[in-house]
Amino acid sequence: MWEKLINTFLERAIRKGRLSITYADGTVRTFGGAPGAPDIAVKIHDADLPRKMVYDFELAFCEAYMDERLTIENDDLYGIITLGLTNLRDAPAAWWQRPMQMIRHASRRIAQFNPVGKAQDNVAHHYDLSGKLYDLFLDEDRQYSCAYWPSLDITLEEAQLAKKRHIANKLRIERGMKVLDIGCGWGGMALTLAQEYGAKVVGVTLSKEQHAIAVNRVKALGLEGQVDIRLQDYRHVDETFDRIVSVGMFEHVGVPHYREYFRHVKKFLAPDGVALIHTIGRSDPPGITNNFITKYIFPGGYVPAMSEAMAAVEKEKLVATDVEVWRLHYAETLKHWYERFMENVDKAREIYDDRFVRMWRLYLIACEMTFRLNDQVVFQFQLARDQEAVPLTRDYLYVEPEHVPLPQAKAAQ
Repeated sequence: MWEKLINTFLERAIRKGRLSITYADGTVRTFGGAPGAPDIAVKIHDADLPRKMVYDFELAFCEAYMDERLTIENDDLYGIITLGLTNLRDAPAAWWQRPMQMIRHASRRIAQFNPVGKAQDNVAHHYDLSGKLYDLFLDEDRQYSCAYWPSLDITLEEAQLAKKRHIANKLRIERGMKVLDIGCGWGGMALTLAQEYGAKVVGVTLSKEQHAIAVNRVKALGLEGQVDIRLQDYRHVDETFDRIVSVGMFEHVGVPHYREYFRHVKKFLAPDGVALIHTIGRSDPPGITNNFITKYIFPGGYVPAMSEAMAAVEKEKLVATDVEVWRLHYAETLKHWYERFMENVDKAREIYDDRFVRMWRLYLIACEMTFRLNDQVVFQFQLARDQEAVPLTRDYLYVEPEHVPLPQAKAAQ
């Protein structure tokens, strides 16, 4: 019965490319049209997997791949994910999927409820992994967020530096300004704003691992009097700042807390202050988080639609002085992360195990291809309390001070 349900669903869903499944009993079924890219063959080794896929198709697939209860010919993760995203995004839900989708949509606010204590637990799940893991694939500054690619012919380090400088330009940083970095990670943005722009930065994070490393980086650079890294929930800050920056943290706030988040941004911001909120965003209407991501990668995480974020901004009476949408920048970033991870995959196995490596590969590739094929983007919201806090045009963003030039494309060899 379970195989029949899966077969009926895939017969309707697969229209581009071809999928061949060998079930545990040796039965082979093929879905899709004539052979063409992608042409994927999958073997199921667990007779109970079809039942699990009926209840949650994506999570069951991911867990089976992680446990090797399902194998892909040539281990072609890029191919199977491309096939899935190309076909399943617009495929009509089967009758047995609809009730579960309705339940997930109805309960999404509960799943995204992130009060102070739970928020710290969620952060620890991902960001308190071994620091050695992040050394395997991030840039030297440990920027674990979307890089900015003024040219694709630059290094990951250069693209991450370009990201930080682009944000600094949007913030109109001046020497001596007091800046709050919400979700400061390993301290890279705070250090750049202090070293290159002369700002005084307070960075807050809920990750003990990130906090320890960031504090040590500050000490190593002799910036203790200029950069203050705190293990603290942003909601417990009680100061006013000239500028506020938050990069890659809003995805962890949760829809029930959006107004609370922007209420605090407004509270912390000086009357003529400027804030820059950098977050992954969805181009389609509000939705739900994939269960694989929720369970294994980012508990409590959610990628917002612009309508959800801006509704909270409007209600808290902040002025949106600029909104920029980055297309494919994160896909390029994730591609670089995956390539670096695979270059160091043996070290990753030593830190964790084969199952973790399969999970991490699945995570990085799925995210990259979601940006490429599912129109996922990055939003940068520039916000102020006063609409005159920034210039009338965006020209100032692209006039680089001499000491912070954007990376240029490398000369052709």
